[in-house]
Amino acid sequence: MNSATQSPPTRAAENAPQATSTRPLLAAQGLTKTYRMGAEELRVLSDCSLTVAGGEFVAIMGKSGSGKSTLLHILGALDVPQQGQLTFRDEPVFAPPNRRSQRVSMFDVLNSAERMRIRLRRRHFGFVFQFYHLLPELNVLENVLITRMVGLKTFAWPAGRAAARADALAILQRVGLGERLRHRPNQLSGGERQRVAIARALVHRPDVLLADEPTGNLDAENGASLMALLKGLHREGQTIVMVTHDSSVAQFADRTLVLERGRLRA
Repeated sequence: MNSATQSPPTRAAENAPQATSTRPLLAAQGLTKTYRMGAEELRVLSDCSLTVAGGEFVAIMGKSGSGKSTLLHILGALDVPQQGQLTFRDEPVFAPPNRRSQRVSMFDVLNSAERMRIRLRRRHFGFVFQFYHLLPELNVLENVLITRMVGLKTFAWPAGRAAARADALAILQRVGLGERLRHRPNQLSGGERQRVAIARALVHRPDVLLADEPTGNLDAENGASLMALLKGLHREGQTIVMVTHDSSVAQFADRTLVLERGRLRA
């Protein structure tokens, strides 16, 4: 991976000290998630609790199908548990259990809890998925910029475009893709695509980076390079929560939790 002199424009690097904060940034208490499979119910998470301090790198390990991705999606306000609560900076993310909707509709934007989740995803959380989820019709720079576009109202984009572009260029340089700005996803290797995904997740300066099996589609060399990048971001103050089934990947974290039979353990 190419090195770069400019640090990524992460909120953690700008505002947080290098040492891990003692105050929980993200805290989950008693998370329970059940899916209905025909006439049967499948309990994926059972009373899961954890805290993540600012500047911490936490890995959650588990076998395929153990519920790791479900847990990460709840921690990132992408999914809703039936029971339990998640707090970000001491503010509850979900409505009380008796007022929660498990299916999001267009009318949920009128709900204060749903607006809270949208705000968290736009401003405070960044996501890296195993399968990249890049838009094939956009080039590298455009795929990264789209995160900033979503976070701005239409009339505000012209005024914010220059700053957004500067941040996108800086983070793409940081992840070693300064020479690939005009390439489309089908012109990139798997490792390059995942670095685009990381740049897209960081360009809006999230407080928490959530990574779902980030090395799952990469060979050993690209996987090691990617983890070195994540570790570098962590040293600069970025809070990271990562799920993986690979113990050699989990060892990059400050601490590791194991999800087994729906429950978390140290």
